[in-house]
Amino acid sequence: MHISSSWPFKPNKFKFYYGWVIWVASAVGILCTIPGQTVGIAAFTDSLITALNISRTELSLAYLIGTIISSFYLTRAGRWFDILGARMMISTASICFSLSIIYLSFVDTIGALLGGSNFANLGAITFGFFLVRFLGQGVLTNCSRNSLLLWFNEKRGLVVGMRTVVISFGFSTAPLFLGNAIGIVGWKETLWFLALFVGVGFSALAFIFIRDNPKSCGLEMDGFISNFRISTREEVQSATLAQAKKNPIFWVYSLSFCAHAMFITAVIFHITSIFAEAGKSPVEAFSYFIPAAIFSTTTNMVTSWLSDRIGLKPLLVVMLFVFALGCFGVINVGKEWGFWLLAFGFGTGSGLWGVLTNLTFIRFFGPNHIGEISGFSASLSVFASAIGPALFSFGYDLFGSYTAPAKLSLLLIMCLLAASILINQKEPERTY
Repeated sequence: MHISSSWPFKPNKFKFYYGWVIWVASAVGILCTIPGQTVGIAAFTDSLITALNISRTELSLAYLIGTIISSFYLTRAGRWFDILGARMMISTASICFSLSIIYLSFVDTIGALLGGSNFANLGAITFGFFLVRFLGQGVLTNCSRNSLLLWFNEKRGLVVGMRTVVISFGFSTAPLFLGNAIGIVGWKETLWFLALFVGVGFSALAFIFIRDNPKSCGLEMDGFISNFRISTREEVQSATLAQAKKNPIFWVYSLSFCAHAMFITAVIFHITSIFAEAGKSPVEAFSYFIPAAIFSTTTNMVTSWLSDRIGLKPLLVVMLFVFALGCFGVINVGKEWGFWLLAFGFGTGSGLWGVLTNLTFIRFFGPNHIGEISGFSASLSVFASAIGPALFSFGYDLFGSYTAPAKLSLLLIMCLLAASILINQKEPERTY
């Protein structure tokens, strides 16, 4: 289904560049995925464990299975973005995502209807995790993220960084907001409010305001009005997914993003339990998100400005190094310096991650297949994010501590750090 870019208004008639409207819609779209992100789900884990009468390990296993299954479909969803465009994909995904949030709010009732057994409850929550992870963390996130990349070129890093600052703050404060909301109105009612906002509010905003690309609106990237034509040079520099897979650059970045997804997802998912092991309260656990948000937003503002002036390799190396520091922080979270090392490492690393995940693939492989390439990389990250919570949960059950899985994660990060230094990462000249 094709919707005219002139309906209900023509973007090229605005007195300012319409890419800034896309910037707003893109940022709001990613923020709307919080109920499907680990930072959002983490706020509901204790409520889900109580409502379903299952253990934390069983919930982690359901999260693992649901997330892994969702990862298998993200490459195809990325291909849909390349074919259908941002407007249709984001509008549709937001409605479907809101329905999945509603399903999650009734997961205990659905488990009871299926017989009320432990197996039935686990099946119900596993399917719920599949829905919110696929539609929220996967489809809606990638489509909202990629929609902005096609509107800016010369200042792409800065524009993406500005968006990431807003998103980092929103994600970092979400657990506190959701935790308070659950305490005041209840976990089901909080999910209903989120579903209403995403399904009615944002889907309407996306359908009315989002446009697929500047070309369809008679605009050029960065704000010029012209008959936009893609140059032959640009087409040569745009790689397919098959070509990207043969490039070691794709793998060192994608696996680094996987390490981020696996480790940070695990820590956030088990944040209260990790701090409890160190003798700290849930209030102290959630207080981690505030300094982490400050480190993340500060880093993001600086590196976004730098990313338009330098290559991405130094940013990747620094990201992996501070992630290693974050691992040491988890291992020593009971100490004051361990808490701050955790906040600094993960906060700074997340700020760098926010810049790199947006810029890497369009800079190295071009815009023509950005949906499919970023979708495949996202599927790997989602798969890794599924492993993280289960790895930490099983590690705790086996060794009685979260130290062992944290050390394993540290080893993985150090291997990726070495690879990021050794692999040649020469960037092609940007012509798009």
